[in-house]
Amino acid sequence: MSSLILVRHGQSQWNLENRFTGWWDVDLTDKGEAEAKAAGELMMAKDMRPTVAFTSFQTRAIRTLHIALQAAGRLWIPETKDWRLNERHYGGLTGLDKKETAEKHGEEQVHLWRRSFDTPPPPMARGGLFDLSADDRYANIPVPDAESLKDTIERVVPYYREAIVPVMEAGETVIISAHGNSLRALVKELSGIPDDEITGLEIPTGKPLVYPVENGRVSGERYFLSDG
Repeated sequence: MSSLILVRHGQSQWNLENRFTGWWDVDLTDKGEAEAKAAGELMMAKDMRPTVAFTSFQTRAIRTLHIALQAAGRLWIPETKDWRLNERHYGGLTGLDKKETAEKHGEEQVHLWRRSFDTPPPPMARGGLFDLSADDRYANIPVPDAESLKDTIERVVPYYREAIVPVMEAGETVIISAHGNSLRALVKELSGIPDDEITGLEIPTGKPLVYPVENGRVSGERYFLSDG
Protein backbone atom coordinates (compact mmCIF):
# COMPACT_ATOMS: atom_id res chain seq x y z
CA MET A 1 0.00 0.00 0.00
CA SER A 2 1.26 3.49 -0.89
CA SER A 3 0.09 6.93 0.19
CA LEU A 4 -1.02 10.31 -1.11
CA ILE A 5 0.44 13.15 0.94
CA LEU A 6 -1.05 16.65 0.75
CA VAL A 7 0.86 19.62 2.19
CA ARG A 8 -0.43 23.18 2.27
CA HIS A 9 2.43 25.63 1.87
CA GLY A 10 3.86 27.27 4.97
CA GLN A 11 2.98 30.80 6.02
CA SER A 12 3.56 33.33 3.24
CA GLN A 13 4.36 37.02 3.57
CA TRP A 14 0.82 37.97 2.57
CA ASN A 15 -0.65 35.42 4.99
CA LEU A 16 1.28 37.31 7.65
CA GLU A 17 0.05 40.67 6.35
CA ASN A 18 -3.57 39.40 6.10
CA ARG A 19 -3.85 40.19 2.38
CA PHE A 20 -5.72 38.33 -0.37
CA THR A 21 -3.06 36.46 -2.34
CA GLY A 22 -4.54 34.08 -4.89
CA TRP A 23 -2.30 33.73 -7.96
CA TRP A 24 0.11 36.49 -6.95
CA ASP A 25 3.57 35.06 -6.30
CA VAL A 26 4.51 35.64 -2.66
CA ASP A 27 7.37 33.93 -0.85
CA LEU A 28 7.41 32.18 2.51
CA THR A 29 8.13 33.90 5.80
CA ASP A 30 10.71 32.52 8.22
CA LYS A 31 7.82 30.84 10.00
CA GLY A 32 6.63 29.33 6.70
CA GLU A 33 10.09 27.91 6.05
CA ALA A 34 10.12 26.42 9.54
CA GLU A 35 6.68 24.87 8.96
CA ALA A 36 7.89 23.28 5.72
CA LYS A 37 11.01 21.91 7.40
CA ALA A 38 8.94 20.50 10.26
CA ALA A 39 6.66 18.77 7.73
CA GLY A 40 9.64 17.07 6.13
CA GLU A 41 11.13 16.06 9.47
CA LEU A 42 7.80 14.56 10.46
CA MET A 43 7.62 12.55 7.22
CA MET A 44 11.09 11.20 7.92
CA ALA A 45 10.22 10.37 11.53
CA LYS A 46 7.09 8.50 10.40
CA ASP A 47 8.92 6.72 7.57
CA MET A 48 6.62 8.39 5.03
CA ARG A 49 8.65 8.29 1.82
CA PRO A 50 7.24 10.15 -1.18
CA THR A 51 8.58 8.95 -4.52
CA VAL A 52 6.98 11.48 -6.90
CA ALA A 53 6.10 15.14 -6.28
CA PHE A 54 3.58 17.59 -7.75
CA THR A 55 3.23 21.30 -7.05
CA SER A 56 1.87 24.53 -8.51
CA PHE A 57 3.61 27.35 -10.39
CA GLN A 58 3.74 29.45 -7.23
CA THR A 59 6.91 30.06 -5.22
CA ARG A 60 5.41 29.47 -1.78
CA ALA A 61 4.26 25.97 -2.74
CA ILE A 62 7.43 25.11 -4.66
CA ARG A 63 9.71 26.19 -1.83
CA THR A 64 7.57 24.38 0.75
CA LEU A 65 7.96 21.22 -1.31
CA HIS A 66 11.72 21.62 -1.63
CA ILE A 67 12.31 22.45 2.03
CA ALA A 68 10.12 19.55 3.18
CA LEU A 69 11.72 17.07 0.80
CA GLN A 70 15.20 18.15 1.80
CA ALA A 71 14.33 17.67 5.48
CA ALA A 72 12.92 14.23 4.62
CA GLY A 73 15.97 13.24 2.58
CA ARG A 74 13.85 13.05 -0.60
CA LEU A 75 14.84 16.17 -2.54
CA TRP A 76 15.98 14.00 -5.46
CA ILE A 77 12.55 12.59 -6.37
CA PRO A 78 10.89 13.53 -9.72
CA GLU A 79 8.81 16.72 -9.58
CA THR A 80 6.08 18.15 -11.80
CA LYS A 81 4.79 21.73 -11.65
CA ASP A 82 1.38 22.64 -13.08
CA TRP A 83 -0.71 25.81 -12.94
CA ARG A 84 -3.84 23.78 -12.29
CA LEU A 85 -2.61 23.24 -8.73
CA ASN A 86 -2.41 27.02 -8.18
CA GLU A 87 -4.38 28.73 -5.45
CA ARG A 88 -7.86 30.04 -6.24
CA HIS A 89 -7.67 33.34 -8.15
CA TYR A 90 -9.01 36.13 -5.93
CA GLY A 91 -9.61 38.53 -8.80
CA GLY A 92 -9.99 42.17 -7.86
CA LEU A 93 -9.42 41.38 -4.19
CA THR A 94 -5.79 40.41 -4.86
CA GLY A 95 -3.41 42.43 -2.71
CA LEU A 96 -6.12 43.97 -0.54
CA ASP A 97 -6.03 43.88 3.24
CA LYS A 98 -8.78 41.51 4.40
CA LYS A 99 -9.80 43.59 7.41
CA GLU A 100 -9.98 46.83 5.43
CA THR A 101 -11.94 45.08 2.67
CA ALA A 102 -14.48 43.85 5.25
CA GLU A 103 -14.80 47.36 6.66
CA LYS A 104 -15.42 48.75 3.16
CA HIS A 105 -17.78 46.11 1.76
CA GLY A 106 -19.18 44.55 4.94
CA GLU A 107 -18.35 41.31 6.70
CA GLU A 108 -21.22 39.45 5.03
CA GLN A 109 -20.15 40.35 1.49
CA VAL A 110 -16.51 39.47 2.10
CA HIS A 111 -17.52 36.19 3.73
CA LEU A 112 -19.57 35.41 0.61
CA TRP A 113 -16.59 36.12 -1.66
CA ARG A 114 -14.25 34.06 0.52
CA ARG A 115 -16.42 31.13 1.58
CA SER A 116 -19.31 30.60 -0.79
CA PHE A 117 -19.04 27.60 -3.09
CA ASP A 118 -19.84 29.22 -6.42
CA THR A 119 -19.70 33.02 -5.99
CA PRO A 120 -16.44 34.49 -7.35
CA PRO A 121 -14.96 37.76 -6.09
CA PRO A 122 -15.03 40.86 -8.33
CA PRO A 123 -12.98 40.30 -11.51
CA MET A 124 -9.45 41.59 -11.87
CA ALA A 125 -9.04 44.41 -14.39
CA ARG A 126 -6.61 43.59 -17.20
CA GLY A 127 -3.42 45.62 -17.09
CA GLY A 128 -3.60 46.26 -13.37
CA LEU A 129 -0.77 45.89 -10.88
CA PHE A 130 -1.54 42.24 -10.11
CA ASP A 131 -2.58 41.11 -13.58
CA LEU A 132 -0.53 38.02 -14.56
CA SER A 133 -1.81 37.56 -18.12
CA ALA A 134 1.59 38.67 -19.51
CA ASP A 135 3.68 36.65 -17.03
CA ASP A 136 6.06 34.21 -18.77
CA ARG A 137 4.97 31.26 -16.67
CA TYR A 138 1.38 31.63 -17.90
CA ALA A 139 2.14 31.90 -21.62
CA ASN A 140 -0.63 30.06 -23.52
CA ILE A 141 -2.53 29.50 -20.24
CA PRO A 142 -5.99 31.07 -19.80
CA VAL A 143 -5.39 33.23 -16.72
CA PRO A 144 -8.78 33.75 -15.04
CA ASP A 145 -9.95 37.16 -13.87
CA ALA A 146 -11.48 35.59 -10.71
CA GLU A 147 -12.47 32.15 -9.43
CA SER A 148 -14.96 30.66 -7.02
CA LEU A 149 -14.13 27.42 -5.20
CA LYS A 150 -16.30 25.65 -7.80
CA ASP A 151 -14.13 27.10 -10.58
CA THR A 152 -10.99 25.95 -8.76
CA ILE A 153 -12.38 22.42 -8.41
CA GLU A 154 -13.13 22.35 -12.15
CA ARG A 155 -9.43 22.67 -12.98
CA VAL A 156 -7.84 20.81 -10.04
CA VAL A 157 -9.89 17.60 -10.10
CA PRO A 158 -9.50 16.81 -13.83
CA TYR A 159 -5.75 17.37 -13.49
CA TYR A 160 -5.64 15.02 -10.52
CA ARG A 161 -7.49 12.33 -12.46
CA GLU A 162 -5.44 12.74 -15.64
CA ALA A 163 -1.94 13.30 -14.28
CA ILE A 164 -1.72 12.09 -10.68
CA VAL A 165 -3.97 9.01 -10.50
CA PRO A 166 -1.92 7.15 -13.18
CA VAL A 167 1.23 7.77 -11.12
CA MET A 168 -0.45 6.33 -8.03
CA GLU A 169 -1.68 3.39 -10.10
CA ALA A 170 1.97 2.67 -10.87
CA GLY A 171 2.54 2.21 -7.14
CA GLU A 172 4.18 5.54 -6.36
CA THR A 173 3.74 7.47 -3.11
CA VAL A 174 2.78 10.98 -4.25
CA ILE A 175 3.28 14.25 -2.41
CA ILE A 176 1.35 17.35 -3.53
CA SER A 177 2.48 20.72 -2.21
CA ALA A 178 -0.21 23.26 -2.98
CA HIS A 179 -2.63 25.78 -1.48
CA GLY A 180 -5.62 26.07 0.80
CA ASN A 181 -8.23 26.06 -1.95
CA SER A 182 -6.57 23.74 -4.47
CA LEU A 183 -6.11 21.19 -1.68
CA ARG A 184 -9.67 21.80 -0.49
CA ALA A 185 -10.77 20.91 -4.03
CA LEU A 186 -8.83 17.63 -3.83
CA VAL A 187 -10.14 16.72 -0.40
CA LYS A 188 -13.68 17.33 -1.61
CA GLU A 189 -13.08 14.86 -4.45
CA LEU A 190 -11.26 12.26 -2.34
CA SER A 191 -13.53 12.34 0.70
CA GLY A 192 -16.85 13.02 -1.04
CA ILE A 193 -17.59 16.17 0.95
CA PRO A 194 -20.83 17.95 -0.08
CA ASP A 195 -20.76 21.42 -1.69
CA ASP A 196 -22.32 23.07 1.37
CA GLU A 197 -19.72 21.61 3.74
CA ILE A 198 -16.45 21.88 1.85
CA THR A 199 -16.11 25.66 2.26
CA GLY A 200 -15.86 25.17 6.02
CA LEU A 201 -12.95 22.73 5.78
CA GLU A 202 -9.71 24.19 7.11
CA ILE A 203 -6.37 22.73 6.03
CA PRO A 204 -3.56 23.97 8.27
CA THR A 205 -0.25 25.13 6.83
CA GLY A 206 2.67 22.74 6.91
CA LYS A 207 0.77 19.73 8.29
CA PRO A 208 1.04 16.63 6.06
CA LEU A 209 -2.43 15.23 5.33
CA VAL A 210 -2.28 11.57 4.29
CA TYR A 211 -4.62 9.28 2.35
CA PRO A 212 -3.81 5.56 2.19
CA VAL A 213 -3.74 4.35 -1.43
CA GLU A 214 -4.35 0.84 -2.70
CA ASN A 215 -4.22 -0.11 -6.39
CA GLY A 216 -3.95 3.55 -7.32
CA ARG A 217 -7.09 4.63 -5.45
CA VAL A 218 -7.65 6.26 -2.09
CA SER A 219 -8.63 3.41 0.20
CA GLY A 220 -9.20 4.86 3.66
CA GLU A 221 -9.89 7.88 5.81
CA ARG A 222 -7.53 10.84 5.64
CA TYR A 223 -5.38 11.63 8.65
CA PHE A 224 -2.75 14.15 9.67
CA LEU A 225 0.76 13.02 10.46
CA SER A 226 1.45 14.00 14.05
CA ASP A 227 4.24 13.86 16.58
CA GLY A 228 2.13 11.61 18.81
